[in-house]
Amino acid sequence: MTNSTLSLLVQSFFTDHLPVQKGLRLSSIRSYRDTVRLLLCFVAEQRRRQIAKLSLDDLTFEQVLAFLKHLEQVRGNAVRIRNQRRAALNTFFAYLASRAPEMLTTCQQVAAIPVKRTTLPNAHYLEREEVTALFRSLPRKGRFALRDRALLLFLYNTGARARKSLTF
Repeated sequence: MTNSTLSLLVQSFFTDHLPVQKGLRLSSIRSYRDTVRLLLCFVAEQRRRQIAKLSLDDLTFEQVLAFLKHLEQVRGNAVRIRNQRRAALNTFFAYLASRAPEMLTTCQQVAAIPVKRTTLPNAHYLEREEVTALFRSLPRKGRFALRDRALLLFLYNTGARARKSLTF
């Protein structure tokens, strides 16, 4: 397989498949781009050749496994990031399988790479006394007092949850 085939497939993956066929947003496409770029740079370094000289034959199952290991051990990526990159590679290799049938075995092996388990974040919540203190501390008068009280009561009574990344 020639290196021009790889470059054409990568180009069509980003210019046609992701934006047109899958309808992904630019931010998602950039995430896929970063993953594929990191993979190609990794493979080029391992093969001791320029990225432009890589071919489809260089994208092996073993290279993908080594790349995922590299993400965690050398780059220090968290397991969640590794899993996100793995998902992007699954999409990329599924596309390769549909365009380059000779890659089918490798693509099936990549698709079979399992998601690594991650620990769930600790749940943080307010105790009943803390909720009572919160409502006592709310202003009773003012432009937004009634609105704020109604919103907090609604959230409390419906059991709404906020992610840790939200700040108040």
